[in-house]
Amino acid sequence: MNLSKLAVALSVQALGLAGCYVVPVGPDGNYAIYIPTHPSPTYPGQITLQSAAPAGQPAQARVLHARLYPDNDTATQTGMVSGTVTNMMTGKGRFQMTYAGEMLVGEATRVSGDERKGIASAYGPSGAFMSCEYQMNTPLQGAGNCLFSNGAKYKVHIGN
Repeated sequence: MNLSKLAVALSVQALGLAGCYVVPVGPDGNYAIYIPTHPSPTYPGQITLQSAAPAGQPAQARVLHARLYPDNDTATQTGMVSGTVTNMMTGKGRFQMTYAGEMLVGEATRVSGDERKGIASAYGPSGAFMSCEYQMNTPLQGAGNCLFSNGAKYKVHIGN
């Protein structure tokens, strides 16, 4: 009987959280909450995210897709790579992607004096790293170039 009450309690909690995603955005423990809206026509099966900020509140962090396309022979060996950028809407962001089987994690920062330009850097446990320069057309869309520690060059497209 106690086991069935526990099962019901856990089910109710799981259903209550099914409509939201909690996405960690930094080592300091800050979180952004997102509510799924509708399937993305560009990426079937993926969800387009909207901010859960109440009207009149500052813009909330947004998770953007980053797609990297090979730009030299070294990059062609690995092929297209994808990851995510959590845009904090403050000129900073968190960047993560899997490259050649390794998770690279880092940050993106807008360049002082030009709110559209930025740099992104990421690092993996084996010592692999990447560095990107990009320009945002809007707070949710941009493009740039990335260079990896193995010499691979990519064109990056940011946005959903």
